[in-house]
Amino acid sequence: MPDSPQPHTAEPASEQAAKQAVRARVHAHREDLLALSRRIHAHPETAFEEHRAAAWCAELLRAHGFAVTAPAYGLATAFDARIGSGPRTVALVCEYDALPGLGHACGHNLIAAAGVGAALGLAPDADRLGLTVRVIGAPAEERGAGKALLLEAGAFAEVDAAMMVHPCPVEVADFRSFALGTLSVRYTGRAAHPSLNPHEGRNAADALTVAQVALGLLRQQLPPHWRVHGITTAAGTAPNVIPDSASAEYEIRARAAEDLAELRTRVEDCFRAGALATGCEVTLDRPEPDYLDMRSDPGLLALWRANAAALGRPEPVERAPFACTDMGNVSHAVPAIHPVLDISGGACAPHEAAFAEAAIGAEAERALLDGAVGMAWTAVDLAAGGKGREGDGATADS
Repeated sequence: MPDSPQPHTAEPASEQAAKQAVRARVHAHREDLLALSRRIHAHPETAFEEHRAAAWCAELLRAHGFAVTAPAYGLATAFDARIGSGPRTVALVCEYDALPGLGHACGHNLIAAAGVGAALGLAPDADRLGLTVRVIGAPAEERGAGKALLLEAGAFAEVDAAMMVHPCPVEVADFRSFALGTLSVRYTGRAAHPSLNPHEGRNAADALTVAQVALGLLRQQLPPHWRVHGITTAAGTAPNVIPDSASAEYEIRARAAEDLAELRTRVEDCFRAGALATGCEVTLDRPEPDYLDMRSDPGLLALWRANAAALGRPEPVERAPFACTDMGNVSHAVPAIHPVLDISGGACAPHEAAFAEAAIGAEAERALLDGAVGMAWTAVDLAAGGKGREGDGATADS
């Protein structure tokens, strides 16, 4: 992993001029960026189905000189856009998937437009600043861990810093998240008539009930920041037939990725206990990669904080880990930040219907532009601090 950048003690006049130019360019693209955000919001697409959103982002970048590869890295709704050839590579990450039934109630329309906006602000000066600017279109954050798949495919190779911003009901610079794992459970038993020959049956629904009781008892012995939660997706079709199949979908969360493996073992043992107690068979699958906990890079974070303050963003608060993001996977591989920007003043939160409305409001559009400028300014600071991965160090001291 490249060394963490460090905050500047002062900005040279040339850097101040570069930042002023970046801000002016982002605001010159204001109408295009707001239109992009609103268009994505009006046409929500769920995980791995974001064909229009990805194409609209790529189209705007291509129109301003970016070399765009789409699809990319084996994912139909991923793209990679590049401009500049400097030794420092900055990846601006766009999310654009929506929630089933709720549309853009997580505000990913803003994330996509902010990433594109930061890139447009940097593009004309990329070579002069010593930057290679990349925009990585990342599908399936809500379900599917698209960034984990991109990481495995090499999308973040030779990246010196990765950045994105996310709308929220509070302002948090150092966003921390849980690590998240998923588990699909299927029991297979034997059907029988519940009064004629129940002794010949093997009740798959009972197996799931035993497992859920075991999980309920397990929770008392789990550390405070470990979570287990899920739903039953099938448990029989008629009351006069002993169910020969049952299934469930579960999630497990822990504060750190290192704890997730232990939690998974303990949870899976509860499901195995259900099978053992009832004579059923159980199949345990992991439907998607684990989401790792977000670990903001201290140097990048310090640069962001200074730039957000200069933009007049609200004073950030400290929050214990909440939610999950596959940007956490990226942060384990390269220096990364994931600030969250207040768009609702606490009136509503992501994954609520009201937040979808907030994601096209005035505060949301201010956050979009501030996020674009703040990320671009942070890239300027990063470029001013050293020669990059091929140079003599990656700190950003001035």
